[in-house]
Amino acid sequence: MRDFVDLLPVLLPLVGTLMLGVGVVHAIMNVRDPRSAVGWVGIIALLPFVGATLYWIFGINRVQRRAVALMRRRELPPPVDLVQGHELDVFTHLIELAALTDRVTSRPLLSGNRVDPLIDGDAAYPAMLDAIDAATTSVSLITYIFDRDEVGLAFVDALARAHARGVAVRVMVDAVGARYSFPTILRTLRKHKVPVARFNPTIRPWRWTYANLRNHRKICVIDGRLGFTGGINFRRNHVLAKSPRHPVRDLHFRVEGPVVQHMQRTFAEDWMFVTRERLEGDVWFPELAAAGDVFARGITDGPDFDIDKLKWCIMGGFACARRRVRVASPYFLPESELVAAITTARLRGIEVDIVLSEKNNQALVRWACDAILPELVAAGCRVWKTLGPFDHSKLMVVDDTWVLLGSCNLDPRSLRLNYEFNIECHDSNLGRDLAHLLESRCQGARLVTLAELEAYSLLRRLRNRFARLFVPYL
Repeated sequence: MRDFVDLLPVLLPLVGTLMLGVGVVHAIMNVRDPRSAVGWVGIIALLPFVGATLYWIFGINRVQRRAVALMRRRELPPPVDLVQGHELDVFTHLIELAALTDRVTSRPLLSGNRVDPLIDGDAAYPAMLDAIDAATTSVSLITYIFDRDEVGLAFVDALARAHARGVAVRVMVDAVGARYSFPTILRTLRKHKVPVARFNPTIRPWRWTYANLRNHRKICVIDGRLGFTGGINFRRNHVLAKSPRHPVRDLHFRVEGPVVQHMQRTFAEDWMFVTRERLEGDVWFPELAAAGDVFARGITDGPDFDIDKLKWCIMGGFACARRRVRVASPYFLPESELVAAITTARLRGIEVDIVLSEKNNQALVRWACDAILPELVAAGCRVWKTLGPFDHSKLMVVDDTWVLLGSCNLDPRSLRLNYEFNIECHDSNLGRDLAHLLESRCQGARLVTLAELEAYSLLRRLRNRFARLFVPYL
């Protein structure tokens, strides 16, 4: 022991130098943002031992590394033969946007689809329950929150009936999202012998709002032919007719046509990853005929080989717009790249409307958002805050023709840390309908002004700016 103590004056500088060298090299090689890399190099160099330890704990992106490791272990189902879309000769400048998403997603844009909006759980839940009751071959369902309330139990009953009559049923619920109600819905599903799996079980606290690597997708496919997707979870708060204590507005969509295979394939990949069961054949992937006039493509995003796909598509939407962009998001925390894309669109003369909710169920997100808004309002963006129930809608409409719908919020958690699914749609009728829907939301909303934001007290602005420091983690 004494010999070891005698060696400490020699060992400590050697260990410190080794930690300094390894930490600096790792930060330079792996931290993607140059400013963050410089910051970490400074901390490691100026704080021997402590700086390298802090970098090891907080600076390494274990989310992406763990996600890649997890996904590399899964075998994907064989590719599904899809009906390739026709040339977009009807869409002029938005061909460039379709070309961008071609390269980003490596999935074809498919013609012959029909996409119908379903407003709130009042419209979405009955349509989905009727479809499950009419299923003859298969039902696949993945969601983030699946509460054990009257809404959740109604879906359990419908899924159990389908399973009892011989329909192949598969249900996946995110492990954190399942814990929003107690006891969870998982035991009830298993009691009814409905095949169910949890995505990425975690030992984190049962309401750990900011847990990473969550599956935030909302996909339901009936008989491989009819799909439902959007932002609605399964909980009574979404049924406004029931006057819930905490009402939540939202949008979901009924989808038919070849793009449903993109939805089904996404579910099949997630199911294979979690359970190792391969879903294939006509039960899950029947041949699909045209059902409408919408060109559509499914886009998967997550902290693995799908990372940044939706971010590039969203930035492409702002870059290709010629007239107007409308965006709705419950959690609006654009990072610097997206803020630059929005500001650049405004400098080109593009009208930008951002529809947010006056209410927000996450205080830190609301504060951080208020710190970002002055820059966008000063650039000429119109920011609307809807009154009434918390608005959970997620939507982007470019030039009343290009639509991006699905589960993704405009915040780093959705764009980098969670697994999301959206659909890109090219159709002027759908685009106009959804643009009018957002306009109707704006008519009853409050327009945020620069004078209002600048009139905030020093303490409020300091609180908001402090919250903004945590944007990459919210």
